[in-house]
Amino acid sequence: MSNTFGKIFTLTTFGESHGEAIGGVIDGMPAGVDIDMDFIQHELNRRKPGQSRITTDRKEDDKVELLSGVMDGQSTGCPIGFMVRNNNQRSADYDNMREVFRPSHADYTYYNKYGIRDHRGGGRSSARITISRCVGGALAKLVLRNMGISINAYTSQVGDIALENDYRKYDLTITETNIVRCPDPKKAEQMTKLISEVKASGDTIGGTITCVVKGCPTGLGEPEFDKLHAALGAAMLGINAVKGIEFGGGFAMAERRGSEVNDIFCMHGQRVSTRTNYSGGIQGGISNGEDIYFRIAFKPVATLLRPQPTVNIHGEETILQAKGRHDPCVLPRAVPVVEAMAAMTILDFVLMSRKCHDVSSHGL
Repeated sequence: MSNTFGKIFTLTTFGESHGEAIGGVIDGMPAGVDIDMDFIQHELNRRKPGQSRITTDRKEDDKVELLSGVMDGQSTGCPIGFMVRNNNQRSADYDNMREVFRPSHADYTYYNKYGIRDHRGGGRSSARITISRCVGGALAKLVLRNMGISINAYTSQVGDIALENDYRKYDLTITETNIVRCPDPKKAEQMTKLISEVKASGDTIGGTITCVVKGCPTGLGEPEFDKLHAALGAAMLGINAVKGIEFGGGFAMAERRGSEVNDIFCMHGQRVSTRTNYSGGIQGGISNGEDIYFRIAFKPVATLLRPQPTVNIHGEETILQAKGRHDPCVLPRAVPVVEAMAAMTILDFVLMSRKCHDVSSHGL
């Protein structure tokens, strides 16, 4: 089982949903970076359960403890160990799932692969393990913001309620002003109402998250097997419930002509730029200096609070009535996870570029 992400800036994680703690070790963190604990905790608070009426009712403080790699408020360049303790497990809620495979969940595949599974909240397959990703992402963001690189994600669709694809039409600074994390207040109200209705019926619903990376330098990524968009795609597809990703114009370009979607080069002051950005900031697998933007599709949460037909470990067909505390829609709490994975990926590629080339102009 692979539990490590990244090549130079790496995150190795541990923990289960109903274990003692979630945690990890970050290696490759540049030395001398101011470690803003309030910022790191804020990023975790954006992800934690129980934060609104449209999320799970589980209550956790999700207080992060840094165990190493920091002295006098700065990174030392040594591995940063961290831990977030679980305090509000209700494992008994999952007793009736001990021998039953939840439809569309990881229960059957884990059991088939390892011959054993943690039925308590999904164990290692639980979205709770994304805590570690948010810590790693927060530390990556601390480095990137010194370079003028910002990463902002937002809920762009819930069910059939969707924003227009052009992120430039929205003020992304107001994303955090509503519980669904959507930069369109009117659409946010509609999304919130829909999620509440779905929750009341014991069902779940999916949607999309859009992510925008600004200030990324030109030249990140390799032309063959380490394409930047391939790495970002792998990072996003590694998030629980993600089923698809598109960059720039995405799938809509499949029905267009090249004359309609080619990004024409032009001069913007002393810098080469493009008149449009259908490429989503990446061409030939390498960043071109424009905004990187992509959209990720999340399927509905697999656990429904209503009866579902299924099969148990003995091969017998049965009915599952799930209990416990579950999100009716993963999107609001997944926004910071998307940002975290993007931040770690971009920083990893910056450090790989630094290893091969002089990138002192980027502030490292």
